[in-house]
Amino acid sequence: MGTDYKHTDLTERIIKAFFTVYKTLGYGFLEKVYAKALMLEMKKLELEPMHEAVIKVHYDGQIVGEYFVDLLVNNLVIVEVKAAQSLVDSHEAQLLNYLKATTYEVGLLLNFGPEPQIKRKAFDNSNKGNLSWIFTG
Repeated sequence: MGTDYKHTDLTERIIKAFFTVYKTLGYGFLEKVYAKALMLEMKKLELEPMHEAVIKVHYDGQIVGEYFVDLLVNNLVIVEVKAAQSLVDSHEAQLLNYLKATTYEVGLLLNFGPEPQIKRKAFDNSNKGNLSWIFTG
């Protein structure tokens, strides 16, 4: 790719799995089908995906929300799977919020739409000091 980002090798392997699944299944299935197929393909690449990892959001010492990321790969990269016509700003905002709310710094949006789409997002932990969200596992 030319540019070296945090977890570049890992994200490239995840993207390889994405394209393999996309070429095999194409467009038109539900997101859960793609997520399960991605897990199988990632395991072939010796990756360790966890399905629906929990993020709990705290505010003023209280849990105010609980979210489930589609996949957490090697406990390093959040992967959100979409099966939309096209990625939109709210998809990117969702992933950025997950990154802000956790200690994870890299995320991928993988869209199994009519055309495959990939967005990579990063949020460095050094920029999270003033946030009141806490990842609790």
